[in-house]
Amino acid sequence: MLLDLRTIYFIVAVSCFVLGFLQLAAYATGRFERWPLWWGWSNLLVGVGSFLVALRNFVPYSVSVDGGNVVTIAGYMLMFFAVRVFAGRTLDQRTLWLAILLVSVPVVLIVSDPSAISARLLYVSVICCLCDLAVATEAVSVVRREKLYSAALLVGLYVCTATIFAVRSILAATGEIGGPDPFGGSVVHSWMAVSAVAFIMLRSMAMVLMAAERSRNQLMELAHHDPLTGALNRGGLAQHVPTLGSQPVSLLIIDIDHFKQLNDRHGHAAGDEILRLFASVSRDIMRSGDLLARQGGDEFLAVLKNVSGQDAVTIAERLRLAFAAAVMQRPDLAVYPTLSIGVATRTERDGDFEGLMQKADAALYRSKREGRNRVEAFRENQQAA
Repeated sequence: MLLDLRTIYFIVAVSCFVLGFLQLAAYATGRFERWPLWWGWSNLLVGVGSFLVALRNFVPYSVSVDGGNVVTIAGYMLMFFAVRVFAGRTLDQRTLWLAILLVSVPVVLIVSDPSAISARLLYVSVICCLCDLAVATEAVSVVRREKLYSAALLVGLYVCTATIFAVRSILAATGEIGGPDPFGGSVVHSWMAVSAVAFIMLRSMAMVLMAAERSRNQLMELAHHDPLTGALNRGGLAQHVPTLGSQPVSLLIIDIDHFKQLNDRHGHAAGDEILRLFASVSRDIMRSGDLLARQGGDEFLAVLKNVSGQDAVTIAERLRLAFAAAVMQRPDLAVYPTLSIGVATRTERDGDFEGLMQKADAALYRSKREGRNRVEAFRENQQAA
């Protein structure tokens, strides 16, 4: 073998120390959430545990083996906690420390006999394997919820390390590794330990990539969405229009009637509440694939994909009535806003999206001329604005 196992444990310890301090330094900058704090402490504990195990035969057995394995287990469980915090999920810290205590007890009590090295390796390997699988499962939830591609990389890395620990467990169970001197073990055991160094580095890099990808997504979200209502802004809508291609779409241009009077009478805070109320009602009516955008002020635009003109009018009418019902639940208002909606539909043979907007806009003005609080569809003999 190229390196003996004791040397490899020292290398793992140094690597974890460097990564741990770097992650704590990153947390100290204040640019991240709390996950680098837990991830940093996790690496430091794994580093301390590896260092203590490497000191076997130089320090008391209770310190090197018992203490080293307990600290390593604590570090691995903190790693799961760090990824859980990154995912935005809570975990009671008292429950975490209690779980670490309960899992650590068998290391000291059940397999405390120095001759039971294989049994100890088996137990610790199983715990580390389960921790890695738990982290991979947590990362899968991040992939599904946030569509972070770097989280998929983290899943792959933790599945690989879980596999290594599973193989290590099998070797320990069959007596292939362990024995009176674990540092004089098999070549396979040494190569698994060497691979651990690479995976420790790669997993930390994957976490940094996840944080960077999330920050980018959040910036894109802020750049393309209206912060008040959560609807798309003009830039966000412009990003989605090319994806529509030539598919049939129906466009609703929606204006909130009497909005200026509402602001003058009740103040802008009440106006903001009505805007948020409209956005909430719209999301309840529209399908998940449809688009809602705020064009500015009290004007909104809804893009309904693969919807006929008649169905679009029906949806617009449902939206108008649902908004009116929601507003009526606000008895504190002296001015009750309503909706004027213009509807236009584009088939595969029709013109571009800009032309569709002109048609819907013409229908909206017709709705206002006819007395507001109504839905009007564009007619072919109607002049586009």
